[in-house]
Amino acid sequence: MKLIRSLLYLALLGLFSYYTGEALPRTWIRENACLFRPKRWEQEGAFYEKFKIKKWKLKLIDMSKIMKNSKIRKEIRGEIQSSKMTVLIKETCVAELSHWFLCISSVFVCNFWDNWIGGMIWLLYVIGNLPFIMIQRYNRPNLQRLRNKMTMREQRFNERGISFD
Repeated sequence: MKLIRSLLYLALLGLFSYYTGEALPRTWIRENACLFRPKRWEQEGAFYEKFKIKKWKLKLIDMSKIMKNSKIRKEIRGEIQSSKMTVLIKETCVAELSHWFLCISSVFVCNFWDNWIGGMIWLLYVIGNLPFIMIQRYNRPNLQRLRNKMTMREQRFNERGISFD
């Protein structure tokens, strides 16, 4: 019974986190806030490449593809403008924030147990969320660099009187 309660709690926590992330106003998200800024130890993504992130990042579950009510598709297709890229960057922030929330709030699963099993379930849950955090932290600087290049390109075209609308 404790295991069922623990799994139910974690499942409900996941749903709560997803819907809260979807409802979170994107105007509140600052991509350069301390939590989201690239850290020196990440070495512009090289740290994550040590874990062969390019091989497995697309194989993990993406809730935006499962949940049909998702506002933003987290993928780049065809011609895209820098403003759309900013939307994707903010989505990486929201996803990272959601997974950090899951890691922290899932500690309460320990309350269902009188022994070390609750701690093990919590630790496994945290370990299960870390790859998703890694993906967001790996993708965001790449998207920001791409957006900056696109912005410069758009400015050059605007100077020539060519519109992207």
